[in-house]
Amino acid sequence: MATLLAAAAARQAATLSRISSPKTPAQAATLIHRRGLAGAADHHGPPRINCWQDPMSPSKWKEEHFVIVSLTGWGLAIFGGYKFATRGKGKSEEQ
Repeated sequence: MATLLAAAAARQAATLSRISSPKTPAQAATLIHRRGLAGAADHHGPPRINCWQDPMSPSKWKEEHFVIVSLTGWGLAIFGGYKFATRGKGKSEEQ
């Protein structure tokens, strides 16, 4: 057990000594954190189009347009269902 702890401590010390004191600027550059998933300019797949350019192909739309059209459709369906179910029960005009 003591040998495992000593080996772990030695590995940790070696790692810290490599990280804490880079000898050359090239070694210092390797320690800079790279933001791998932050590349917004890297396009993968076919380019996306606006929803009004090809309204019958939602798979080609931009994500923002797909979300807006989908939420609008659901809102209209729910509101239409509500209006159909109530059929003017909110209006009670007595004369």
